[in-house]
Amino acid sequence: MAMAARMRSTLPIFHRFLRSDSLPSHTPRATLHRTLLCPELSRKYSTSPKKDENVKVPLALFGGSGNYASALYLAAVKGNALDKVESELLDLVQASKNSQLFSQFTKDLSVPAETRVKAINEICGQAKFSDLTKNFLVILAENGRLRHIESIAKRFVELTMAHKGEVRAIVTSVIPLPPQEEKELKETLQEIIGQGKQVKLEQKIDPSILGGLVVEFEQKVFDMSIKTRARQMERFLREPINFGSL
Repeated sequence: MAMAARMRSTLPIFHRFLRSDSLPSHTPRATLHRTLLCPELSRKYSTSPKKDENVKVPLALFGGSGNYASALYLAAVKGNALDKVESELLDLVQASKNSQLFSQFTKDLSVPAETRVKAINEICGQAKFSDLTKNFLVILAENGRLRHIESIAKRFVELTMAHKGEVRAIVTSVIPLPPQEEKELKETLQEIIGQGKQVKLEQKIDPSILGGLVVEFEQKVFDMSIKTRARQMERFLREPINFGSL
């Protein structure tokens, strides 16, 4: 992916920022009074009241990550940049996973806010991120929230999928499903979910389930694994037999 390649090329920048003697040894964190609804995002991405009335989040998300993701979603929809912002967020998350230096940088609250902001601005410029994504990441850097970028991105993807009418289904198996079985499972799930929504199937490999499948979607879990069936059989065999009922 070209974007991911650009992200990888920016990682050495961290060495320059973190080792620079020109930066102050400490910088006071920006004093911003925030509520759970992230007013700093609302101010930065504010639009006219009429436009605000037409844009709503498709899911109610709670907690800090959910609130940040919701604010970014509203801004991305208004800016007609939903797919681009999602792609850029996921690229940044992948860069964090691929680079221990980057991961430490996002999690280390001892790094001065000024250093974090300068690094993020440089990285976003090198990676050619949109202004919307860059401004959002700068806000996270200012407020010491970069360490939550993975959870924020995850919640943002939940919103984009709901926006597109997509339902994420996770199927866990011991080995990857053959293409035909994957196709049949997806068709079955599509019938269960019904029209108007599109199933996005994601496979997970977990040898500990021993065999069978575990399917999760829309907060439902269908556990058809050999491990679970063996446990159920074990409980059944341990139950005392009531001969009076025979």
